[in-house]
Amino acid sequence: MEGADLTDLKELARAITRVENNAPGSRQWLASLSLNNNIPVIGITGPPGAGKSTLVNGLLQHYVSQGLKVAVLAVDPTSPFNMGSLLGDRIRMAGHYTNPNVFIRSLATRGSLGGLSAKTIEITDILKAAGFDKIIIETVGVGQSEIEIAGIADTTVLVLVPEAGDDIQNMKSGIMEIADIFVVNKADRPGSDLFKATLAKILHQKPASAWMPPIIAAVATENTGIDTLAEAIESHLQSSRTLSRRAYLLAEKAYQLIQSERMKDIEKHKIAEVILKKLEGGEFNLYGFVEKDFITLSPVKE
Repeated sequence: MEGADLTDLKELARAITRVENNAPGSRQWLASLSLNNNIPVIGITGPPGAGKSTLVNGLLQHYVSQGLKVAVLAVDPTSPFNMGSLLGDRIRMAGHYTNPNVFIRSLATRGSLGGLSAKTIEITDILKAAGFDKIIIETVGVGQSEIEIAGIADTTVLVLVPEAGDDIQNMKSGIMEIADIFVVNKADRPGSDLFKATLAKILHQKPASAWMPPIIAAVATENTGIDTLAEAIESHLQSSRTLSRRAYLLAEKAYQLIQSERMKDIEKHKIAEVILKKLEGGEFNLYGFVEKDFITLSPVKE
């Protein structure tokens, strides 16, 4: 892996695989990379069925037509052994696989609670070192993944559909706050205008800020709204809000990497085995276990 030519897509793919699998020396190799933190990372999130893959495909076509090199990291929230529908959605991008300016990689969460793999940050940085002009991360909006993507992406796009109208009032405030751009996809469906109006009303109730998230109507299957979305992304990337929060984003990434490194030797099933023995022996105090026993519990780190 040392000395790998990351501009060669095959070598890039092999390097990512080694980092994914925690190959010996991979962490040291990552520390030696020359990273360009000015390469924009665009996060696309939203519920299943919102048409994110089709939207990403449209953005990909838009950027490629401008002569840009683009990497797409598609995070699959299912089991790495599950050939589910999300991986099947990559078929929509099949026309770009032979393009030397495009790199597409699917990544399983491998049990990550929030829907993003612990390796997402590392792989994103490898893509930065490979010299792409744009990096797009697509993830399904499950659990905390919408919040997590905001800690990785410079610009976060939340994709919704008109049918979400009944749920929009119940959305977590955090999700509404992390979205830099809202896309109402499948905007040719009934109820689209009412849904956009409801969304706009909710957004205007937020405290005033330097960046007001735009609401973009799109029909990704017809390539409608893609150019408008690309323009909105560029506007946000140039905004003062993006520049001012770069340090926060890097701090968030550092926190997640430290957390991942500290927890890598801890296996839940071993913790459960030890707790079961303690329960069989009588009284068990969870907080005492975490505070005292867990730190020096050798079976957990075997």
